[in-house]
Amino acid sequence: MEALYRCEELNFGLKLPNLGIILVTLIAIFGGYLKLKFSGFFQNKKLPPGSLGFPLVGETISFMKALKQDKPGEWIQKHVDKYGPVFKTSLMGSEAVVLTGQAGNKFMFSGSDNGIAGNQVVTVANILGKRSIFEVSGYRHKLVRGAIMSFLKPESLQRFVGEMDLLVKQQIFQELQDKESVHMVALMKKITFKVTCSLLFGLPEGNEKDSLFKDFTFATKGLWAVPLNFPGTTYHKALQARGRISKLLSKLIDRRKKQMEEAEDSHQDDNIISSLLVLRDENCEPLPEEEIIDNLISMIIASHDTSTILLSLLIRLFARDTKISSKVLEEQKEVVKAREGKDRQLTWSEMQMMKYTWRVAQELMRLTPPVFGNFKCTSRDTSFGGFDIPKGMKVFWMAPGTHMDKNLFEDPEKFDPSRFENSSKKPPPYTYIPFGAGPRICPGAEFARIEILLIIHHLITNYQWTEMVPDEPITRDPMPYPARGLPVNIQRRKYP
Repeated sequence: MEALYRCEELNFGLKLPNLGIILVTLIAIFGGYLKLKFSGFFQNKKLPPGSLGFPLVGETISFMKALKQDKPGEWIQKHVDKYGPVFKTSLMGSEAVVLTGQAGNKFMFSGSDNGIAGNQVVTVANILGKRSIFEVSGYRHKLVRGAIMSFLKPESLQRFVGEMDLLVKQQIFQELQDKESVHMVALMKKITFKVTCSLLFGLPEGNEKDSLFKDFTFATKGLWAVPLNFPGTTYHKALQARGRISKLLSKLIDRRKKQMEEAEDSHQDDNIISSLLVLRDENCEPLPEEEIIDNLISMIIASHDTSTILLSLLIRLFARDTKISSKVLEEQKEVVKAREGKDRQLTWSEMQMMKYTWRVAQELMRLTPPVFGNFKCTSRDTSFGGFDIPKGMKVFWMAPGTHMDKNLFEDPEKFDPSRFENSSKKPPPYTYIPFGAGPRICPGAEFARIEILLIIHHLITNYQWTEMVPDEPITRDPMPYPARGLPVNIQRRKYP
């Protein structure tokens, strides 16, 4: 396994069938690069300093290597030290301007007319889809985002807490029954995926859900891959998985349409698919199926992987820090006491009792944000920090630029949940961005919070565990996970 891991670290999924294809591809890429370089596209522009690296590949390989070693912050800092807080680079086949700091975050997330749109790099765009909420802008973005936000706002989520609690409890007890050891990353992936698909999309248990789970695993790995679409590459496998996902979701949409027609629209808002099916644009036209599929794929990827990462990091932390895990356990025991004599699932009010548990999660996301950063695109010529950013250029934001800033967070390397204890300690706007910020904040942030707290509640009140690999590092592929899947020895808690 170690040899295989080292091999993958060197080629980053670049497994091509023969040398001829490589040579032809590189010649074509280099020709396109020269054409762009001398086309005058960037003439008369004051671009930020930086390096575009090699044709197409740019600085992707060094960036991906930093991700795998969980050192993306160091990669960024080296560039900041060399070029300043605004610099240009080339990643995943796209030239990009990287913005760091609070001002850069505000420029990206404020939603003002600054020429920033949602377009992603080619790998992300092709896997999420051209009509994804992360790709479109203007009226279309507001329309779809509004429907998703309406479904996922706290007032709407309150009705799902009991059902989510039941699903989480069933999944945990079913998966851990008679188990003495388990790989926690795989378990958390499975549980969060099933909860998301059941509650948000109404997908029942069975072969379809299992197939979808496998394909989303492949698709996620291709989001930030080298954009070479040849058999054997990570990107090629991701695109194939995306195709299979689309076919399955198309069947699910057809099935939901028939159910709504037979029920005479009695439950139009009982899941996201229904909400998108009844949505109408300014011309009273329904969303095309392609647009619904693209947004379903985007929502599953956004909600599933990020929650899994945070849960894995929490489980790892509780195994290593008995002081923190004890405080979390005591808080969760208080929740159990509040439910004594009540034959029902957890309620919204009991979720609000888990304040310390969520502060621990917030601090973990500050130190190791599930999403390190992401791309947007300029819809017109714009400028920032005294530099021009031409229309069509990618713009990259990144969380560690503020999360680890000692001027914003005292002793930023220290783990300290009290940073989020009250409003007086609340971080300044646009500095704490694990879910984005401002009007561009993630619409599923509250759903993720409830799901994570429920899973932690049932895990820590019923089980205790120890790491089987005490010094297991974090690696990013592209998101941060324990490198060996977090294997633990686990046993039921015994109460006196």
